[in-house]
Amino acid sequence: MATLHVCVTCGHPDEPRPGRILHDRIAALMEPGEPFVLKPVTCLSRCGEGCSIAATDPGKWGYLMSRLSPDHAADLLTYARAYAAHGTGALLPSRRPESLRHTVIGRIPALEPAA
Repeated sequence: MATLHVCVTCGHPDEPRPGRILHDRIAALMEPGEPFVLKPVTCLSRCGEGCSIAATDPGKWGYLMSRLSPDHAADLLTYARAYAAHGTGALLPSRRPESLRHTVIGRIPALEPAA
């Protein structure tokens, strides 16, 4: 199953962390039976670049996105649904929500075969 990993550790420890806010906003927008799992993760090594996420699914390309904020929650939900439905995960920028067209900073080959 596809997974949307959201970094929840960036930010100042004495303030609300933007990644945690992003994660929680996505979780609040999700509906039962979503085609992906939402997971908080500690550090995607993009500190200072805003919020970061990674989209992965066995047998598919993985994508790392950065320069995000909690305001991207609804668009990331749309992206995660499209990523999960796509055969290879390789969504062209024109198939992503407008706000996410220039946020991909890397892609990773599938690390395990599809089930």
